Amino acid sequence: MIVLDNENRVFTLHTKNTTYQMKADQHNVLIHTYYGPRVSGSDLSYLVRYMDRGCAPNPPEAGLDRTYSLNTLPQEYSTCGLGDFRLPSIEIEYPDGSRAVDLRLTDWEEEQGKYELDGLPFFHGAQASTLRLYLEDTTTNLVVELTYGVFEDCDLITRCVEVHNYGAAPIRLCQCASVCLDFLRSDLDLITFDGCHLMERSPDRSPLRSGTQGVGSVRGTSSHQHNPFVVLCDRNANEDHGLCYGAALLYSGNFQAQVEVSQYDNARLVMGINPYHFCWTLEPGTSFTAPEAALICSPNGLGQMSRQYHRAIREHLIQDPLRGQRRPVLINNWEATYFNFTADKLVDFAKTAAPLGIELLVMDDGWFGKRDDDNSGLGDWSVNTEKLPGGLEALVPRIQELGMKFGIWIEPEMVNEDSCLYREHPDWALTIPGRAPTRCRNQLVLDFSRAEVRQHIYKQIKAVLSSADIAYVKWDMNRSLTDVWSAALPAQCQGEVFHRYVLGVYEMLDWLRRDFPHILIEGCAGGGGRFDAGMLYYTPQIWCSDNTDAIDRLRIQYGTSFCYPVSAVGSHVSAVPNEANGRTTPIRTRGVVAMSGTFGYEMDPNQTTQEEKEVIREQVAFFKEHYNLIQQGDYYRLTDPFQNGPYTAWAHVAPDGREALVSLVFTSLRAAQPFRVLKLKGLNPQLTYQINGEGSWPGDVLMCAGYPLPMLNGDYQSLQLYLSAI
Repeated sequence: MIVLDNENRVFTLHTKNTTYQMKADQHNVLIHTYYGPRVSGSDLSYLVRYMDRGCAPNPPEAGLDRTYSLNTLPQEYSTCGLGDFRLPSIEIEYPDGSRAVDLRLTDWEEEQGKYELDGLPFFHGAQASTLRLYLEDTTTNLVVELTYGVFEDCDLITRCVEVHNYGAAPIRLCQCASVCLDFLRSDLDLITFDGCHLMERSPDRSPLRSGTQGVGSVRGTSSHQHNPFVVLCDRNANEDHGLCYGAALLYSGNFQAQVEVSQYDNARLVMGINPYHFCWTLEPGTSFTAPEAALICSPNGLGQMSRQYHRAIREHLIQDPLRGQRRPVLINNWEATYFNFTADKLVDFAKTAAPLGIELLVMDDGWFGKRDDDNSGLGDWSVNTEKLPGGLEALVPRIQELGMKFGIWIEPEMVNEDSCLYREHPDWALTIPGRAPTRCRNQLVLDFSRAEVRQHIYKQIKAVLSSADIAYVKWDMNRSLTDVWSAALPAQCQGEVFHRYVLGVYEMLDWLRRDFPHILIEGCAGGGGRFDAGMLYYTPQIWCSDNTDAIDRLRIQYGTSFCYPVSAVGSHVSAVPNEANGRTTPIRTRGVVAMSGTFGYEMDPNQTTQEEKEVIREQVAFFKEHYNLIQQGDYYRLTDPFQNGPYTAWAHVAPDGREALVSLVFTSLRAAQPFRVLKLKGLNPQLTYQINGEGSWPGDVLMCAGYPLPMLNGDYQSLQLYLSAI
């Protein structure tokens, strides 16, 4: 709900549990007055204090009033060059070389429904509402449009920024953040989600300190190393208590999230496109749109914040072609065969997998061009008929006759120098004239900022996907961007390449969804290197990590869950010893962990024992039976795997509280184990539950007193408890 006080120019955004407020002050500066638990819509600008701080610059309108300074005001969108020395949200270079920006509110309007963005991902919803605020620079005919979307039920507020050049000369946009959030306090913790390839999104929590701290990426993707989602929270906040603020950027390229604590113990969060190698020329009459940011405030801890993000992403961001249907359980041949496969071998896979209940066979890397290893073939997207005689037209019906669907792996953004494409168009790769190219996985990056490159690649892939009944596409991207220079742009526009590249990826994904609306797309970037809300707009699920070890995945999926829902997390059972770390875990435990994701298998079914086949059959049946609960239920983190406790536990709870699935993995074992009790969450305290079809357990007892855990022997054992109300 949006409440406008037009006379006093106070703008209040209410969700079910929170309130966000701004006000234009006496000099038309848009100040931020409040974001927190829901309160009445009164003017909260009384919280902003004015006093002479000494050496704080004063704008011309203030005259001799030394109590008014931009350097001490909580601003809705911070500027630069005119007295605010804290983190700026925007920086412009004018033709004369000056860079000052001075924004003042000039107009506003409210709309029903949620605004949309052209060429960028966005949350959508007819029941949402939109507020637009127009801020104009005092001297340059520059207009900054701040747009807000309000989703009441999800406690979600989205923000978008559009910069318009209404002047007579071109200007250069050097920074354009998507969100600025000022706090009249600094006693907060910052949580970021960091890591590396094979160990992504580990929570890193630290108290705010004087100065600036934050995370970002300059790799051309959101990256394995840092995620474009951060949390600011009370120092004592935990899963169930404390005030928490989440900020997610809907962007899949270079980003930056910084928090600065000022000299007066105020904190400012600025988040958006990383200004590294970013400079966008705005010709007269043109505009630039920054990516959307999504804010959720939880008055009741990190768990509530996560569940609100999960709901918002499932219902208002992801556009799932199978919405309302169960996604198929799949098996991928990569870890079983790598490049060494044939059509007959894939059919043999399917003959064994189908009777186990597996429904989709995914053919991974190696099916196209001259591709027997990772040194050649990328860019030549035509079927290798030596491996697959007759092409997909011959193979897919053989798989379907066994009762399975068929999926395929692609890596459209990459090229090998040993390829027909590179030999014909070497300038289509990102390379710098006069420099030998930097390789990774012996491949280069195609210049997706160029329309002709995207069109050529898509034409090939479209022909492949049109040649047979394809149900699933895994879109991979296996290296970061280096040598970022485009042969299609002049020198003064090279600062646009990183962003134009991301827009090009988004455009091609839009083409794919338009032409093949029935295909389920899974995103991937060396595993979890581009796991962000921007990609989830185009791909309903993302391969969470190339590390499929069940014990490592406990931590990876735990960190991922702070923002992203289970239904988006690509997770599979793989063979042991695991290829990432050599660990051996029971197949039942591997299944328990993989079920907290999209669920599938990454192994050769013909190398499994009869006992393992029976376990797989049971796992698939169990997952299908409880699919809606797992994929759409409320997610509760019951333990923190980073605390190195004896076990890791989590729960999926139906929104009405009438059923729940509790999963637990024992991660350490010793003799003379103590008796342990697990306290559950999210149940209805007034209901009584059976556990695995037995007993009678009051909900309040299970949450307050807990459930006694069995004493299990053997490494990495697991259990699942299904609770149903009686």
